[in-house]
Amino acid sequence: MPFRALSRLTHTQAVLVMIAVTLMWSIAGVVSRQLESAARFEVTFWRSAFTALSLLVILPWWRAADRAAGQIADDPAQSFVERHWGVLVRSKAFWVSGVCWSVMFTAFMLALTFTTVANVLVIMSVGPLFTALVARVAIGQRLALRTWAAIVAAGVGIVYMYGSQFLQAFSDPATQASGLVVGSLAALCVPVAGAINWTVVQRSQTHGEKIDLVPSVLLGGVLSSLATLPLALPFLATGTDVAWLAMLGLVQLAIPCALAVVCARSLKAPEVSLLALLEVIFGILLAWLGAGEAPGTEVLTGGTLVIGALVLNELLGWRSRAGTPRIQTVDKQPQ
Repeated sequence: MPFRALSRLTHTQAVLVMIAVTLMWSIAGVVSRQLESAARFEVTFWRSAFTALSLLVILPWWRAADRAAGQIADDPAQSFVERHWGVLVRSKAFWVSGVCWSVMFTAFMLALTFTTVANVLVIMSVGPLFTALVARVAIGQRLALRTWAAIVAAGVGIVYMYGSQFLQAFSDPATQASGLVVGSLAALCVPVAGAINWTVVQRSQTHGEKIDLVPSVLLGGVLSSLATLPLALPFLATGTDVAWLAMLGLVQLAIPCALAVVCARSLKAPEVSLLALLEVIFGILLAWLGAGEAPGTEVLTGGTLVIGALVLNELLGWRSRAGTPRIQTVDKQPQ
């Protein structure tokens, strides 16, 4: 069974799988540019709905393999939905995490319909720095000087990137700056919701409650599709559009999110953060090659500064964070 094999990844295998995960995550931009007639909220609805449907099928098999491998406890007292899908109905943190995922799903696809793939991905890449800030405020985690420096450097990169684009937009009557503004604000919701998500999960786990993040993704898909359904009507997507969005739900969200959880068992947090940055590179490259969306000089310059600050922060913090507990994505059985 492939699920059983995934529970026993070596470090090298986990690195290779995580690279594949970032490649799957990165296809959203280029695929969204292939759509023919699907409107903004309809795009979000179909992708979220297919993500939820995919996880409804995948999760029971996945959790059965994890129980057989001793990765999660085999507790007969669990409810049906908890045993098969990991849904923690009575957990407030689980619901908060699901809401955060739904915000990320919705905001990401909306942002792609307003602005370029490169803009969205660069803004999303600052998620780890937002997480550090939220954790500092919410649970009192101290920030190292290198992290403060990375936050400042990334902020300078983003200000330069968007400042240049705004000046160009306002000076060119043919360019609409409103799309850039709305798209940027929507994209900003993704790292903010992600930071709240990780902080809530981490705080709950320090208090003894284990939150499995993949079922939270399932809940996020359900909530996002329900929230956008009224705004998606009447459906305008062609059969080809629906097929593209079904692929996004399965290949770009459901499968890679589950695989990322597995990789997190074998990789240290800095490794996961560094490898996840490949999504930005892959995403911009695919949109360039597959949709002709070439990034401008200001995006390349500002984006390089942002990514460079993130990479340097992770590399400098590698040794200091090696002994800190990482977020446990599943409730392991005592060994």
